[in-house]
Amino acid sequence: MDTNKELIYRLYLQRNEEFVRLDIKKEFSRYNDIMTGNVEQVKKNYAKIKDNFFEGKGVLSKDPVRNCIYHLVVSVAVVARICINAGLPHDIAYTTSDIYIQKADTCTNVNDVLDLIVMAHIDFAKKMKGLNKHKPYSKYVRHSIDYIYDHLHEQITLKQLANLENLNESYFSKLFAKEVGTPVKSYILQVKISTAKNMLAKTDYSASYIAQSLGFSSHSAFTAAFKKITGQTPNDYRVHLDYSDITLN
Repeated sequence: MDTNKELIYRLYLQRNEEFVRLDIKKEFSRYNDIMTGNVEQVKKNYAKIKDNFFEGKGVLSKDPVRNCIYHLVVSVAVVARICINAGLPHDIAYTTSDIYIQKADTCTNVNDVLDLIVMAHIDFAKKMKGLNKHKPYSKYVRHSIDYIYDHLHEQITLKQLANLENLNESYFSKLFAKEVGTPVKSYILQVKISTAKNMLAKTDYSASYIAQSLGFSSHSAFTAAFKKITGQTPNDYRVHLDYSDITLN
């Protein structure tokens, strides 16, 4: 689709109407307040701009409510990605974004949508504030942890993670161990075994299937790793859980 002709026409109309876009620096200063978890400043920002929210913003739909919903979608999507880049786990950020976009879909007037935008931004700011209270991870380590959880079915290596973050392997290894408190290889194994324990406790999957699902090279390799961390074989662990359930009842 060639939009050049329409683009030229719209820019002409905007100049005639003296329409000026919102300064990108001002917009990102508000996003920065969210990213840093400055909840009170986020509240103050929207107390000031709610009445002139559409100033400097384009018209995305002729229908006022739909136009506002589209702006919510854009705003929440941008905020989610900014927060992810600052360390918020991507599953939390994207799911929070989904929640507010779905809520907007049921709004029937502009004020309700504007209130929802404010609520979404305050919610993200609170999540970032909570994140910053805990031991902070650099974006490299946070991204790597997210990657590990998303790729538990694979054999993940230190080299692979370092390459994903465009970092020297030795530097990344030291950075991860310093921030997380355990080497990369040990952390990956701990996460996989923790997941395996949940699968053994809550599903009927065989140990062989779980081993394959979690990217172990063989059933015996999985059993050895599981026993090293828990002191039990996978089957013994499951039997012990079953026995505990029976005696407690």
